[in-house]
Amino acid sequence: MEVFTDYLGRHIRLTWERRAHILEHPEMQEWVDKIPEALARPEWVVRSRFDPESELFYVWKTQTLVGPKYFCVVVAVKPDDAFVLTAYLTDAVMKGEVLWPTSGP
Repeated sequence: MEVFTDYLGRHIRLTWERRAHILEHPEMQEWVDKIPEALARPEWVVRSRFDPESELFYVWKTQTLVGPKYFCVVVAVKPDDAFVLTAYLTDAVMKGEVLWPTSGP
């Protein structure tokens, strides 16, 4: 297990099981080690509309194996714990409550 610090100073866990899950997708090989950077310096953070305990951290990447994409790290935030659920590349920032910055994308 690894523990990282996000932009708010919270400790976020990444378990080996979640890391293995992320690496099941070949396009994520080059990005899994960039999770700490995305947590510490996101461009946008959005609360999921479907799961209020999930926060999505986004960073725009101009070069990936599948073209320009947002790198998204999904974090479950519980009252006494926070951990990475998954990470993926996507074309758009999900709609939801924008937590960071105060003005959305």
